[in-house]
Amino acid sequence: MTLLVDGVGGCIVETEAYDQTDPASHTFGGPTVRNAAMFGPPGRAYVYRSYGLHWCLNTVCREAGHGAGVLLRALEPTHGIDTMRQRRGLQDVRLLCAGPGRLAQALGIDAGMNDVPLHMPPFALLQADALAAQEGADQIVAGPRIGISKAVDVPWRFGLKGSRYLSRAFAAPQVPPGSG
Repeated sequence: MTLLVDGVGGCIVETEAYDQTDPASHTFGGPTVRNAAMFGPPGRAYVYRSYGLHWCLNTVCREAGHGAGVLLRALEPTHGIDTMRQRRGLQDVRLLCAGPGRLAQALGIDAGMNDVPLHMPPFALLQADALAAQEGADQIVAGPRIGISKAVDVPWRFGLKGSRYLSRAFAAPQVPPGSG
């Protein structure tokens, strides 16, 4: 999928999943004022501050009442690159959206976008054609999530294999002894 915010964005290349049953999730303790959007209908934005510094963007992913979502960790910039460079104050395209805080800054994400449907302005989601989507699905890798202290081994981080736009490379798959 390609995510655009006011025409600025790119192809989603890295995500992390979080569920209400997951102790690393903002929804683990139940609904609060901060996480209320995560308990709403799917297909909406959950925007929050990480460590009081950076905005982060999640997509709400389960039926209303069950807090679950997917954190957008990285995009391959394809639309509005000059705008992203200006917002981030750097030229290296690879680093514009490589990490959830960088992604949000490059796209101009802020608290006013919390609980906004992702199919309505300022957002736009563009789906790849069926063949490209199937080929892309074959290139998805999974591994442990990053920057959490609970449920650290849960392999709910997903990324486009070999993408140079990931926030961090995935560990090489472990080959069982005697199979290589």
